[in-house]
Amino acid sequence: MKRLYPSVRTILTAGAALSALASVPAMAQDAPADEAAEAQDSGEIVVTARRREESLIDVPISMSVVSGDSLVKSGAADITALQDKTPNLTLQVARGSNSTLIAFSRGVGQQDPLWGFEPGVALYIDDVYVARPQGAVLDIFDVERVEVLRGPQGTLYGRNTIGGAVKYVTRRLGNDFKASFRGSYGSYNQIDLLGQVVVPVGDTLSLGAAVAQYWRDGYGTNLTTGAEHYNKDVLAARVSAEFSPTDTIFFRVAGDRVLDRSNPRHGTRLLPNGTDPIYAPTASVYDTRAGIGDENRVETRGVSITGEIGLSDALTFKTITAWRDGNTDTVIDFDNTRLPTLDVPAEYSDRQFTQELQLLYEGEALQGVFGVYYLNGRASGAFDTVLGLLNTTTLTSGEVFTKSYAAFGDFSFDLSDQFKISAGLRYTRDEKTGTVFRRNYTGIRSPRFGNTTAVPGLIRSDYTNSRDFEKLTPRISLSYQPHADLNFYASYGKGYKSGGFDMRGDAILTPTTVNGYEPETIDSYELGMKGAFLDRTLFVNAAGFFSTYKDQQVTIQVPSLAGGIASFVDNAGKGEIYGFELETRMVPSRHFQASVVVGYTNADYKEFLTFIGGGTTPVDVSNARDFQNTPEWTANASFTWSNDVAGGVLAFTPAVSLRSDTQMFELATPALDQDGYALVDASLNWTSGDGRYRIGVAARNLTDARYRVGGYNFPGATFGNSIIGYYGPPRTVTGTFEIKF
Repeated sequence: MKRLYPSVRTILTAGAALSALASVPAMAQDAPADEAAEAQDSGEIVVTARRREESLIDVPISMSVVSGDSLVKSGAADITALQDKTPNLTLQVARGSNSTLIAFSRGVGQQDPLWGFEPGVALYIDDVYVARPQGAVLDIFDVERVEVLRGPQGTLYGRNTIGGAVKYVTRRLGNDFKASFRGSYGSYNQIDLLGQVVVPVGDTLSLGAAVAQYWRDGYGTNLTTGAEHYNKDVLAARVSAEFSPTDTIFFRVAGDRVLDRSNPRHGTRLLPNGTDPIYAPTASVYDTRAGIGDENRVETRGVSITGEIGLSDALTFKTITAWRDGNTDTVIDFDNTRLPTLDVPAEYSDRQFTQELQLLYEGEALQGVFGVYYLNGRASGAFDTVLGLLNTTTLTSGEVFTKSYAAFGDFSFDLSDQFKISAGLRYTRDEKTGTVFRRNYTGIRSPRFGNTTAVPGLIRSDYTNSRDFEKLTPRISLSYQPHADLNFYASYGKGYKSGGFDMRGDAILTPTTVNGYEPETIDSYELGMKGAFLDRTLFVNAAGFFSTYKDQQVTIQVPSLAGGIASFVDNAGKGEIYGFELETRMVPSRHFQASVVVGYTNADYKEFLTFIGGGTTPVDVSNARDFQNTPEWTANASFTWSNDVAGGVLAFTPAVSLRSDTQMFELATPALDQDGYALVDASLNWTSGDGRYRIGVAARNLTDARYRVGGYNFPGATFGNSIIGYYGPPRTVTGTFEIKF
């Protein structure tokens, strides 16, 4: 029986001009298995969006698609490995965490993972928007592919997104019994165990389950407590059911749970403070002297129901209902010593309900979608800022309630065989209520975090306020296809991220914090080309972009002797961003393929208004500010050589990725900012002729490079001269055995 869901899912992709650009590595999607394999060998991405096979060359949007299988075979631990394969993308584990995601695309993102902030780059699990970054560093588990969309999104589905989207697409069940097991063992006593099964119940119902357990010793050690540092202990599970009583009706119910019990990451000191050895940097960047403890627990859960009903040959109704929640209990030792010089115990909690309804139309010359979207969410949390040398603690706590309503539409029309136009519009209304409480205490920790003898002091913030934000965001594109293997396009889109309330806001230091901060917007223009050349052995995708960024939301944190750490959110002003992306793939034979990916981003502030030295008038400091987490250059090159060996196929893939200098914050911090670096990876995989067995070895960071992915800067004696860094993984080698039944 032909499944309705994969075909309808890609109507948005090609019919409304939002789909995957041919990527590295290429993959076939929504085609039968044999056709998909043929497309993989030829280097072409094929979709059946309009109920016929067509190349993604026809689809005008800048996007990358990486298959789950290619990520697994390369030894990728989680989705942060995408930044090595995708141009102008930063995906990293947030400083001081194991599973909180930091995402930037083309200079747009959100580094601050505190509750209440909206991400600049959205994450979707299947079609469900994930509002919070905690627990969002997803392992490569039960995943068919990951799609990376660049530029503003929102006229076709889901939540409005200002900078792009990362879509984690899980495998569909199908109608056949399937089971698989994958086991891995590697450096630092890494053990990965993953099992999956699909059981059909009759011709209309299929049940599926998948479970994964990840263990790994730490790259370093907590020299104070003896605990592992940078270790991993994660349990993940998914269950799903698919019901399709007819060719025109499809329902899917899915649930997932992830429990992360890895020890907290405290970072490592980059500078000493005086002569006391407890303040000295450690010999290994993966070691720490943190004394706050090693308790950490992050749990996320979700349930979704997706339904599709074919109303006619041209019209389909789709509904997506989802609920998600998460809880985090963690600690961060900012001073990296056994003393509570600058310690932060913290807890976070969030929940969200989303409902999306769509009508999809597919005619001969007109294709498109109209939909409505609703989100109801609550994000809350609390943390202590402990200043041990002053015997004081500042408790910060609060919550943000969000209700978001949206209506969107996007339609594509064939003007002729060569010219096509697509236009979309979204209306978004966000209603937010924020509550912020901030209070000083005398003592180490507040009563909220266990010190019942702490003496209450000055209340620095205690308010509840509500604000509404709304915006119309259009999108339009025009494409010209002189022949089947070449497509030129031009597009414009407006992105929007709503305002809100600073959960760290200090109403004494910055009284205007009670009013919240304003939305930010971006106008993005793009020119692109996609083509196949040399008898379809060379695929080239190129895009140039220019964006004007207004009222960018920037979190500023500075030391304050009066109240610990003072924080405020600035709508910084204006910026201009331009650059290009080039993705190429060569497939001269079935035994060899190669790829080169290059991205360039020039992001420049034209205005950056902030308060200096306690002044009451904002000052333009744009000449002294730069975009964070935005290297000018990103690049990746790889090739795959394969040959028939022992009744199967042996494939060898070396790869190198490069990133130029990166600034951690808007203000340059030489002790923290990361110089350009290169990572070298390699993998060797043997797959049996029937595809049932795979044996692989993957080596990552072969040169054992040390590179920072985050940091904090709190200099001064009161804060223990707390300048600390967090590092990416060292060299690792992993062996894997996989069997499919």
